[in-house]
Amino acid sequence: MSKQMLALNIDGTLLRTNGRLHPATKEAIEYAKKKGVYVTLVTNRHFRSAQKIAKSLKLDAKLITHSGAIIADKIAEPLLEKRISEEQTFNLVQILESYDCNIRILHEKYSIGNRKKTNSNLLGKTMIHPSDPIFYPVQFVDSLSDMLMDEPVSAPVIEVYCSTGQSEEIRQTITNAFPLVDIIEAGEKMLIVHKGVSKEAGLTMLAADLGLKMEDVVAIGHDIDDLPMIELAGLGVAMGNAPQEVKQKADWVTRSNDEQGVAYMIKEYFRMQQSKGFLKKFHIKKI
Repeated sequence: MSKQMLALNIDGTLLRTNGRLHPATKEAIEYAKKKGVYVTLVTNRHFRSAQKIAKSLKLDAKLITHSGAIIADKIAEPLLEKRISEEQTFNLVQILESYDCNIRILHEKYSIGNRKKTNSNLLGKTMIHPSDPIFYPVQFVDSLSDMLMDEPVSAPVIEVYCSTGQSEEIRQTITNAFPLVDIIEAGEKMLIVHKGVSKEAGLTMLAADLGLKMEDVVAIGHDIDDLPMIELAGLGVAMGNAPQEVKQKADWVTRSNDEQGVAYMIKEYFRMQQSKGFLKKFHIKKI
């Protein structure tokens, strides 16, 4: 069965380890678009960062961003927008600041992080964020909860980096105290989102908005939080650099992101698929 939609994770999938797009990947995505395939991005990144990459790929599509909390092609006109309330954002941050962890609120227009002096690697990952465009303000404060008292924020996503020993305790505390939020495990960080928000939920909603079913979708990802959408899609593809658990449950395992795995998969799978326009040319009407 032909596939009408291609959903791509960004980090570890589209981008190489050096954070850049390979020309072969751009060429392959253009190839899929010419086949009439709707190409979108599904990412934990904020909207402006995803939009920057979408522009470089010449994508005119609604993007699934903030781990599924915001789906939009124009930030002022979202298809979906689910936020943690101002009160809950404040209460969550208060609890998180009692632990030795780095916290980052990812708003669609800016990000705010704390200056917690913890493991230098974690601090670097929180402060040095290559996905942030120049026009996306990044601020760091000594106390996020103090700042939120004066300037409340309804957060699409709260990113948390902490030591492995604290992760389970934080997860249990939040799960018990905040029934209206979910925690997504995404590599070395935890993502706190509004209840029901996820990449797979966002992808299902966007497909339905386009009049498609999940069986019409090819989803390509590499991390644990990509696994549900990989399993749900009509064709779920794991990158060669994905964890073994993701590879085992995927329908297809392609090459790694440094070996142009996305380009290879697209050319291999879609080369036999003709565009709708091509097929219509051979449609014979009954007299």
